[in-house]
Amino acid sequence: MNERLFVATRKGLFEVEQQGNRGWAIARTHFLGDPVTMVLPDPRSGAVFAALNLGHFGVKLQRSLDGGRTWSECGTPRFPPQPEDAGEKAPAVSLIWSLEASGNDEPGTLWAGTIPGGLFRSRDNGETWELARSLWQHPDRREWMGGGYDEPGIHSICVDPRDSGHVTVAVSIGGVWTTADGGESWRSCANGMRAEYMPPARRYDPIVQDPHRVVQCAANPAVLWAQHHNGIFRTTDGAANWHEITEVNPSAFGFAVAVHPSDPDTAWFVPAVKDECRIPVDGRLVVTRTRDGGKTFERLRSGLPDTSAYDLVYRHGLDIDRTGERLALGSTTGNLWLSEDQGETWRCLSTHLPPVYCVRFACATENKR
Repeated sequence: MNERLFVATRKGLFEVEQQGNRGWAIARTHFLGDPVTMVLPDPRSGAVFAALNLGHFGVKLQRSLDGGRTWSECGTPRFPPQPEDAGEKAPAVSLIWSLEASGNDEPGTLWAGTIPGGLFRSRDNGETWELARSLWQHPDRREWMGGGYDEPGIHSICVDPRDSGHVTVAVSIGGVWTTADGGESWRSCANGMRAEYMPPARRYDPIVQDPHRVVQCAANPAVLWAQHHNGIFRTTDGAANWHEITEVNPSAFGFAVAVHPSDPDTAWFVPAVKDECRIPVDGRLVVTRTRDGGKTFERLRSGLPDTSAYDLVYRHGLDIDRTGERLALGSTTGNLWLSEDQGETWRCLSTHLPPVYCVRFACATENKR
């Protein structure tokens, strides 16, 4: 079966497919004109989920049970109504910022992270959703604050492949949180992260950290990588302690990170200039890669524009397939690149897409047509 790539953009969802001698090309389009903020090809069932932000009509979730051929609306995460004596309305979900499948031992279970910072779980393949109240009602959540958005949001969800009850989430701005009991209780786990935008007394406070993206190595789930607002961080003890990685050229700032599925020492980043500019350093788009746990980094630029390039790559704009060989990179200027050799060389697949929010590979078992 041909491998596919789903590309969620400001004006629709695009399927890019490997088509024999023709190479990779756009094969199908869905929801043209509508902002698709997140896409999830579920590796367990072949279902595909697409989150849409329809403005006045609100946030919607679409589901395909035939690999993307047909779609229908399913349930959408919503905050439960407030008690009548609460004196305020329940918040509204303004964005579905993350979607992840649980493990093989929990078929049909999905997780969703939203703005404002709610974590929701579905146990019936997206038909209904429930708020993880234990995290929403945690007293430290009052310290969370908005970063790029006015309100905090959950953008990263990592389900431990050894234990579906062990879930780690990242919040902008609210640090990193983990549960070992399926969401019954949560603890902050951002020790070692540094927030230079805070007053000196609070710079190492785990509650006010701004991880831009957190990913977990499938083969060694104790290793997680974070692209943080203030640099690159890594943990080898399941997020109990984070180590900052410095001296990264051309920059340690960015939004996206990918980790090799079987090699926890190998990770990729897309550096940029912070804070106000948020463009590639010197107008050269590069991907950086470490193969030794962050001790050294390589600049990978073959096939990427090395002059007058102002592409920003969002948190979910970089993905790696399950072999660890193929990477996809989508930018805010509608460019889409593919590498089939771990980032050594890149091939441009399109220069005319809408701004890209998310790229996700679909493995062979998801190609159920």
